[in-house]
Amino acid sequence: MIPIPLLPGFARWGAHLDALLARPEPLWIHGPAGSGVSTLAADLAARRGVPWIEATSPEAGTAWLADHPRGVVAAREAATGGTAALELRLPGLDEEPTAIPGLLAALAAEEGIESPLPPALGLLPCPGNLRELRNRLVRWKLLSQLPEPETGGPPRFEAEDLATNLHELERFLLHRALRRAYGNRSEASARLGVSRPQLYALIRRHGDPVRGEASTGEAPARLRRRRRG
Repeated sequence: MIPIPLLPGFARWGAHLDALLARPEPLWIHGPAGSGVSTLAADLAARRGVPWIEATSPEAGTAWLADHPRGVVAAREAATGGTAALELRLPGLDEEPTAIPGLLAALAAEEGIESPLPPALGLLPCPGNLRELRNRLVRWKLLSQLPEPETGGPPRFEAEDLATNLHELERFLLHRALRRAYGNRSEASARLGVSRPQLYALIRRHGDPVRGEASTGEAPARLRRRRRG
């Protein structure tokens, strides 16, 4: 388990941890997926000697607290209005990139990976959460895969028409998702929130920079109409 002083945001609330544990109110820990919310909730619940729950919704967490007045809730979202819980939000690693080196070292120790680690494992754009940071380590350990560099940055949208700009944005988001997923298409489709057939259509349109697949030159209807006009 990751030591809680390594979690993002600890510098802001860690000094008040004893006072937080002593309070009579329940605790509501929330933040982005994989940011360490469950790790922290389990740790604080153990220190308090109370149960904790991973709430699937704010309503579920609030209902559970009715029977566990000093319990600890781990959630993705903030508490609903009216709850007496003390809320603690954990930021994602994109908000607290200074936490990455310590977390990488701790995760590497858990995975039995010796230092020094390749610098690319901790470079921005950071993976966003602890799960993805561990995934970077495991891929490197087992497959010798390092994160693909993200070159070029977001599109500058120099065209005036919407069709061209949407096309450029679509390509940027697709290529970023594929790089961050190391070319894993199931993972890339989940990141983008599209189905596998939709992802394959996007790859035909824009290519795959990880697998080296070129674009077929296929353009969406809105862009073809723009070019003809």
